[in-house]
Amino acid sequence: MVIIEKENIAQVPVLHVVKKEKREERLPFILFIHGFTSAKEHNLHFGYLLAEAGYRVVLPDALHHGEREQALTETQLQLAFWKIVTRTIAEIRQIKEELELRRLIQPDRVGLAGTSMGGIVTFGALAVYPWIKAAVSLMGSPMYEAFFDALIEAGKKMEVTIPLSDEQLEREKARLMKYDLSKQPEKLAGRPLLIWHGKCDQVVPYSYTYEFYEQIKPLYQGKEENLKFISDDTAGHKVTREAFLETVKWFTKHV
Repeated sequence: MVIIEKENIAQVPVLHVVKKEKREERLPFILFIHGFTSAKEHNLHFGYLLAEAGYRVVLPDALHHGEREQALTETQLQLAFWKIVTRTIAEIRQIKEELELRRLIQPDRVGLAGTSMGGIVTFGALAVYPWIKAAVSLMGSPMYEAFFDALIEAGKKMEVTIPLSDEQLEREKARLMKYDLSKQPEKLAGRPLLIWHGKCDQVVPYSYTYEFYEQIKPLYQGKEENLKFISDDTAGHKVTREAFLETVKWFTKHV
């Protein structure tokens, strides 16, 4: 039987999903990160099927989301986007380390996945954590610099007041560069990576992920089975059932 427990791990509110009879065992571990304005509960179907397959799954609430929601306006939340992304990347490590100390995970079998903002987090985490064994990005973007510029441009067109000077914006962008996997694709080191994206996505550009896939394909020569790009011709900014099932299959194969 699969059980779902609400708890705090590394001071982060999470849903902890695992088979009851395996609750105290050291298990392969999957972290699943939700999207912008979403929350941990919205991805429980991933947690359930992965736990059924024998994994320990943790779904955290990102900063300013779910149980951590604060009275921010829509504009304030949008302006906090990159802070949320980088904080989540830091908390992934903290959650993993606490569970390792509790002897609940196999540290050499850690997978990471996410939708939208969670996919962006996944790419960023791959750039800084070599211990991630395999990953899945669902409609995320690895191109932090390009997406940063696109978001600023979109904000200006919508006449959103950005309370930062051009110099401050450049400093913020520079701070993100260590997470930009498109600038350092060698950090993948041949690790299994599944990318899913809908061609009709109006939120996170499809072109960014496809260009990245084309960029990294030569790095997987001889390891072609470790890289997969699934393109959906009709999907917008919503994960399909096919993408969900392919994610589960990817982790059961690689983690």
